Amino acid sequence: MATFLYRLGRLAFRRRHFVALIWVALLTLAGVGAASAPPAGNSSFSIPGTEAQKAFDLLEQRFPGMSADGATARVVFKAPAGEKMTDKLNKAAVEKTVRQLKHGAEVVSVADPYAGHAVSRDGSIAYASVKYKVSGMELKDSSRDALKRTAQDARDAGLTVEVGGDALTAAPETGSSEVIGIGIAAVVLVITFGSLLAAGLPLLTAIIGVGIGVSAITALASALDLGSTTSTLATMIGLAVGIDYALFIVSRYRAELAEGREREEAAGRAVGTAGSAVVFAGLTVVIALVGLSVVDIPMLTKMGVAAAGTVAIAVLIALTMIPALLGYAGRKVKPAGEKSKLLGGGRPAKKPGRPNMGSRWASFVVRRPVAVLLLGVIGLGAAAVPAASLELGLPDDGAQPTSTTQRRAYDLLSEGFGAGFNGPLMVVVDGKDSARPQKAFAEVGKEIKGLKDVVAVTPATPNKAGDTAIITVVPKSKPSSRSTEDLVHAIRDKGADIEAKTDAKLLVTGATAMNIDVSQRLNDALLPYLALVVGLAFLLLIVVFRSVLVPLKAALGFLLSVLAALGAVVAVFQWGWLSGLMNVQQTGPVMSMMPIFMVGVVFGLAMDYEVFLVTRMREAYVHGEKPSQAVVTGFRHGARVVTAAAVIMIAVFSGFIGSSESMIKMIGFGLAIAVFFDAFIVRMAIVPAVLALLGRRAWWLPKWLDRVLPNVDVEGEGLRTSSAEGREDEREPVRV
Repeated sequence: MATFLYRLGRLAFRRRHFVALIWVALLTLAGVGAASAPPAGNSSFSIPGTEAQKAFDLLEQRFPGMSADGATARVVFKAPAGEKMTDKLNKAAVEKTVRQLKHGAEVVSVADPYAGHAVSRDGSIAYASVKYKVSGMELKDSSRDALKRTAQDARDAGLTVEVGGDALTAAPETGSSEVIGIGIAAVVLVITFGSLLAAGLPLLTAIIGVGIGVSAITALASALDLGSTTSTLATMIGLAVGIDYALFIVSRYRAELAEGREREEAAGRAVGTAGSAVVFAGLTVVIALVGLSVVDIPMLTKMGVAAAGTVAIAVLIALTMIPALLGYAGRKVKPAGEKSKLLGGGRPAKKPGRPNMGSRWASFVVRRPVAVLLLGVIGLGAAAVPAASLELGLPDDGAQPTSTTQRRAYDLLSEGFGAGFNGPLMVVVDGKDSARPQKAFAEVGKEIKGLKDVVAVTPATPNKAGDTAIITVVPKSKPSSRSTEDLVHAIRDKGADIEAKTDAKLLVTGATAMNIDVSQRLNDALLPYLALVVGLAFLLLIVVFRSVLVPLKAALGFLLSVLAALGAVVAVFQWGWLSGLMNVQQTGPVMSMMPIFMVGVVFGLAMDYEVFLVTRMREAYVHGEKPSQAVVTGFRHGARVVTAAAVIMIAVFSGFIGSSESMIKMIGFGLAIAVFFDAFIVRMAIVPAVLALLGRRAWWLPKWLDRVLPNVDVEGEGLRTSSAEGREDEREPVRV
């Protein structure tokens, strides 16, 4: 592979006009496709196989036009102090609001608070329920704007008005965080390379890659039902790996220049060596993202595949466009150690034999491997302890900041009607096979009333055929509580007895039940997903490193860093440690998607650092250095680049911690702390310590496996033996 990539790098350097033209044409084509494609709505959200989804599907059949999974909104009214919602003026304002809400283009129904007894006992609070034709993710912005305007009109009439429910759920906005991340990345790259031009290359190619990927997603969104949220993960990951991969190759190019090679030869060798690491690092990221299909949530699968496509584009751009741009840059990109005139006064490179900070740190670890290993493992183990108390769930309006109308509506409903009123359960009774469906409906209501944590049970509402009914159950506890989850399971457990007595089937659905089912699905999929991703990457790394112990160490180190990061997330967002510093206004269960999301994203980035750092060690070892010296050599060449890449990623992810959305805040914190743990404790401390302790055994591979595995030549041995320069060391390569 190294020889092929070497030739590709030289070809791209020579034919830079042609290569640049191809990528510009692809970007233009994708942009035109995105601009001319029909606008895509938000992707429909479904969880095949869950009870909540089965109930929604049944309601679509038995209650046509009901839009069972359609968006809902609760417009909550509170009377001024000393007044009641039943007062003449207040009642008139509410009735006017109800009439305005009914005119919405996507509105199915609006329940009048006075006709539906939706006024609190003390008369101070009332609410109007609004039902829409489509789900909250598919709702048009015009419908959301109309809802907000109507609420504001009621406020102008003197009432306190807040809006809750999923109708105000909007796709996460992107742009500002990426701009902040790119700005920080630019600063780090300038410091790393000492040159504005060299720093600009990774940024330029990463932006082009993300532009092509996101434009292609936009162009195909309508045809493939990708939705507007699909590009979010693609943007985040594409930007991250795009900068990383270009950074690796530009850094190796400058190192080759420092060894005295001509620029075309340096470009070829950079792509042949660092490019090989980029290819395999990219493959691990693609495996992690495509592996999200194991969860069997269509929207998550589409997001993973789209992001994987963007990563593949980032790899191709790094292998072709970077050497082409290096050809355009010419002598303006300095050899490693030299500074540009603007930033460093044109300082020459340092003496080649002089140790840098990376080699000094590696030498320290090699001298004291046991102490460093124990300190790193114990530290990460201590950080992972809170993960044993991990509770998973999906956030509701109660997790929103108090400044939002959704949170204020949630609090008003809790004040007027009880905490459980924010998460009613919808029980669907299928009596089609029952001889006496009406009796079955009454039996279900009676059984549910006798359960613990139930505040109210509405009478059954049958369909026109009389074979299916809906019963609304109001829990005592808030939607995200363990008690409400136990109640859902208790109702479902009653299903077998009900069916045995009446031949009627019982299904529990609604937003709260759907959240519980999604959490369970994600929880059940975590171990299979982890096994698939780590297993496939383990096999891939065996091919890369031609070793069994090095990939095993990489996988175990990754698991340790993820557990430690989950522990930190639990401590902050579930236990409330440092919640004031992080501006966490409401503690509660950790978002269900967090573990799988962290595994997928962090695993890909962690393997980037592992492949790039350890391939330099193996390269040195294969070329004759002792194992301990190879560790130091790997750090001398790779530590600075890996550190820069990690700092960039931490800065990008940390930018999301300032978000007002608790879910985004949690994702930003979790990913930032996970990259910190993995890059600076696992890769920079535990990895060299373990390799130093293993010595030559680290590179052991059974002879039978050595014969079976393909020789991908990541370390570039083929370049050394076939080089026409004649200046390379002709020592016999070490057999491992």
